[in-house]
Amino acid sequence: MRTINLTNDKKRDAQVCLETVRQPSTLRRVLPDGHDYVSVKVLKQNLALSFETLIKEYADAQALGQAIIDADPEIDMELIGRRVTGTQRLYLDESGAIAYRVNLVQIQKDPAGNEIERRDLNKALSNVTGDAVVQWSGRTFPKHATLRKFVFSRKLQIKHVSGLTFDFLYGMAKQLHESDALMFVGGGKKGTDPLIFTQGGEPYRGFLEGRVQGETYCLILHLTNLEIKVVRP
Repeated sequence: MRTINLTNDKKRDAQVCLETVRQPSTLRRVLPDGHDYVSVKVLKQNLALSFETLIKEYADAQALGQAIIDADPEIDMELIGRRVTGTQRLYLDESGAIAYRVNLVQIQKDPAGNEIERRDLNKALSNVTGDAVVQWSGRTFPKHATLRKFVFSRKLQIKHVSGLTFDFLYGMAKQLHESDALMFVGGGKKGTDPLIFTQGGEPYRGFLEGRVQGETYCLILHLTNLEIKVVRP
């Protein structure tokens, strides 16, 4: 169970639980004969049969194309089409060998596609773990306006871990519920820094939504890394 330190409008903080809640789908996919639909992965190609590898064996692309017509060297009848299970993601270098030290780079662009900033993701440290505090910024956004401005890609539910933290979170949820608004939360002393949950992870803007019904509450942290902007000619 992941925990974070969260502050309220009075700048008092408490350690609470943070977890992902997945809603099971009510849809059931079936085939025309009524059997359950099953998704499988099949092997489409391997490195030895890729265009970059095959072109080295022939004089030019035209010669390779003729070889493909005559003998199908890009197809391995024993491997292609086999089911693939238990896969893991690997990063390869330019020569096709496994890269054991990967330096991920994030490139930020403006609406026109021009590069604005380039930064190393591996150097970004988490600011929501340990003694770090997620700050209640005091900046609220109407729900309808926020949905038109940001694209939310993740959401996490914040839960209490004791009776005291129940009252703490219930008060926050009630305040947000009555205002019908989302509260901007962030890292750093002023609560304006993006939230980074893992080292080298994606930075997110956080918006807190609260709902109450009787003596129960629901506190949801909505996360976004994409802002909608209108580009005018």
